[in-house]
Amino acid sequence: MSRFLRASMVMLLLGSCGGGNFSAPRDLDSACSIVRERPQYYNAMKATERKWGIPVHVQMATIYQESKFIGDAKTPHNYMLGIIPVGRQSSAYGYSQALDGTWEEYQREERRGSARRDRIADATDFMGWYMDQTEKGLGISKWDARGHYLAYHEGRTGYARGSYNDKPWLLVVSQKVADRAEMYRGQLEGCRR
Repeated sequence: MSRFLRASMVMLLLGSCGGGNFSAPRDLDSACSIVRERPQYYNAMKATERKWGIPVHVQMATIYQESKFIGDAKTPHNYMLGIIPVGRQSSAYGYSQALDGTWEEYQREERRGSARRDRIADATDFMGWYMDQTEKGLGISKWDARGHYLAYHEGRTGYARGSYNDKPWLLVVSQKVADRAEMYRGQLEGCRR
């Protein structure tokens, strides 16, 4: 067997065993379509709902806004002189766009050292953990997608200071998250029938 053929077979084998499917589901405007196409997403969100009390539709709307359901999503690069890449805007990564420091805090507190931001079950558990603490610390209802998104984006300290009030664009985005959560809630009720 030739070297090329052997190398090709090894690469094919490694490729088939390698990383997950990080692409977004086809129809992000239909919760039923997302659930049908990626049942593991729904299972992960239901497990988070049972564990932390965060409704599936709130999780879905937040993930949509943060990563559009792309498992390996990263923030854009910053550029020096408009052309030289000098790093990313932040360390946010994965479905939940969790920052390095917050993710590490979650891993420590929950004893989940092997949890990964690009695994949907880990990402939704992280969101549940974060939003549960937000409810306890700031009193935001677990059903309040808008409030949770603002606290998620600004951090709990920023939210408590009202930093979002100086960002009209963020208030618009948070309302879109709330509207999407409500849309997903209605759709999920319909597709269960």
